[in-house]
Amino acid sequence: MYNLAGMKKFTIIIHCNDQQGIIAASTSFILENQGNITYVDQHVDHEHGVFFMRLECDFESSSFSSSDFSKLFEKSVAKTFNMNWEVFDTESIPKMALFVSKYDHCLYDILGRFKSGELKVEIPFIASNHKDLEKIAERFEIPFYHVPISDETRKEAELQHLKLLKAHDIDFVVLARYMQIIPQGLIDAYPSKIINIHHSFLPAFVGAKPYHSAFERGVKIIGATSHYVTTELDAGPIIEQDVTRVSHTHSIKDLISKGRDLEKIVLSTAIKHHIQRKVMVYNNKTVIFS
Repeated sequence: MYNLAGMKKFTIIIHCNDQQGIIAASTSFILENQGNITYVDQHVDHEHGVFFMRLECDFESSSFSSSDFSKLFEKSVAKTFNMNWEVFDTESIPKMALFVSKYDHCLYDILGRFKSGELKVEIPFIASNHKDLEKIAERFEIPFYHVPISDETRKEAELQHLKLLKAHDIDFVVLARYMQIIPQGLIDAYPSKIINIHHSFLPAFVGAKPYHSAFERGVKIIGATSHYVTTELDAGPIIEQDVTRVSHTHSIKDLISKGRDLEKIVLSTAIKHHIQRKVMVYNNKTVIFS
């Protein structure tokens, strides 16, 4: 019988060239070290010959640290198969920074889910290029930093953001309708760790009023997309998407309302996938494990 109070839980994510024996070697390693496998899933990209796996396991010994686990796994399994892999302490709570501008619907949704315990994260701060949402941060007792951005202050703002992220030991960033282009320095510092949300009309309807343009064209489906930020604008690896149908009976106001509802749901789902280490990025695509 396991001593639940003393268990250490780990999540391993792996990708490497597809070859025989990967699953057997990985699971045998867990069992040989008195571990218990609680979840395992795998996917093979047959076109490129790449193997992906996500494995959850636990150990009775609370003294078995993630560092110990990593050293043993690297020596016993990972080197043999030339794996790209990471191990995470499942019980650790990641630190998430929120970047916002003036839209508040995604921010309210995230903070509500955070306060209810649905999102298992810490939120050390909220940063914004405007002061409009500062009162919301105060209401949820989260520090708020106003970092104005203009053509003249863009580089200074980037350095200030990087300083904040480092000072608070941030693990990943969520752009909760942050209406600024993310500079290369932040992308390099947080590869596949900056999550964005936007409507799914791109690239057909660009500009400040995409819902108005979509309404004029009589679209029948609207949607939202959440993805990791890369240098190419709004073209990073997609984490989550959803759509809803609309018709000629819906007004522009209806389209905007439905679109914002989708944005909230899609972004929160993407955040959960990231927190739970269910996302693997490869060739600007993602593998999302269940």
